Amino acid sequence: MRIIFILIWKELLQIVRNRSMIPFIIVMPVIQLIVLSHAATNEVKRITLTICDNDHSAYSRLLQSKYTASGYFKLAMYTSDEKSAEQTLATDQAEAVLFIPAGFERDLLKRQPVQLQILVNAINGVKGGLAGAYSGAVVQAFRREIIEDEGLINLSAKSRNQVGAIQVEYSHWYNPRLDYKTFMVPGILGELVTIIVMILTAMNIVREKEIGTIEQLNVTPIRKYQFMLGKLLPFLLIGLFDLTIGLLVGRFIFHVPMEGSLLVVFAFCVVNLIAVLGVGLLISTFAETQQQAMFIAWFFMMIFILMSGLFTPIESMPMWAQYITYPNPIAHFVDVMRKVLLKGSGFADIRFHFFAMVALGSALLSIAILAYKKTS
Repeated sequence: MRIIFILIWKELLQIVRNRSMIPFIIVMPVIQLIVLSHAATNEVKRITLTICDNDHSAYSRLLQSKYTASGYFKLAMYTSDEKSAEQTLATDQAEAVLFIPAGFERDLLKRQPVQLQILVNAINGVKGGLAGAYSGAVVQAFRREIIEDEGLINLSAKSRNQVGAIQVEYSHWYNPRLDYKTFMVPGILGELVTIIVMILTAMNIVREKEIGTIEQLNVTPIRKYQFMLGKLLPFLLIGLFDLTIGLLVGRFIFHVPMEGSLLVVFAFCVVNLIAVLGVGLLISTFAETQQQAMFIAWFFMMIFILMSGLFTPIESMPMWAQYITYPNPIAHFVDVMRKVLLKGSGFADIRFHFFAMVALGSALLSIAILAYKKTS
């Protein structure tokens, strides 16, 4: 253990003495977080919908078909149990829930006002707002169709406007102001922490090779696992430090709510960064120069970022692409940050991501340790 502490102290001293490293670790992440959070946006393609039908009439089924045929919504569940419907929103099985009240068809035929309720998961403010707009368009199309079906098309415009007036009320959960920065900041923070740690780790052992100190370490009685841990733990601490700074920026500059436990956030960050460090150490082991390490790290980073769900919803990707996101550390980090900070999710809600990163990190670190050839 003493040898590992000495190696960690050596790495931290090298980082502190490198004047260009401190701005890279502290200043750059803050600037990137502020700039990207204001500039980044996302595109909405499909919205998963749960329909809670308490009427079970021809008109309620017609309204359901209007939603599914609109191209805006994808039906996730059809039920008459309100608790089950709300649960689909809480467990991310659906992004919107439509409640059709009992007596829906009867009130329409009697030309009585009808109220529909739509609950929208507004963690993604843009997606939540569009879900409301799309829903309003679908309801108006439905209303026009029933007027025609009931032979009311020949009535005066004033009479048609009085027939079956439908009012839709929206309730946006988790991001009531529909502020897209609230949605983007946690995801961008997870991405930046991952990128910084991966780059630093990928270039670390390669730097030892280029300056010639790797030979001095190889002839010492230090074991491979001690050497790897000594290289890994300092950058793990740097990642946790950057996460702390980013959370402070998100809270006091962007006013991001922190509904969940920060202990869960930091616990997941540890296992996630272990997987990221495994990627970086593996790259650093095989690369011969810092330029090679940078190119290889950039190759992986581009794939990780674009397929992380930060800008493009993973659900909108082809199925083969969705499977590729499983070993993507950034995809897991982005999802966990949003769920815990905005939704208040606990460990039970993110345990799949947690254990996936534990498995991935264990595998990558084992490969990195075996791949490193130490000569004595």
